[in-house]
Amino acid sequence: MKAAKWRDMSEEEIQQKARELTEELFNLRFQLSMGVAKNPARVHQAKRDLARAQTILRERQLPRAARRGA
Repeated sequence: MKAAKWRDMSEEEIQQKARELTEELFNLRFQLSMGVAKNPARVHQAKRDLARAQTILRERQLPRAARRGA
């Protein structure tokens, strides 16, 4: 998913997606280790999506932290 779509989501939606991606990544890694993964390239895609979600959440936290510190 593109970063623009992530930015359109609410924080709760992004956090939920991040939890789902974390679980999916765990399952994909497990499948890879067992040799039954249907789409090994999905691991890379899931990692990138999770990183995007975490980045967007962090971007939203930074302005709040700057306001509290000033």
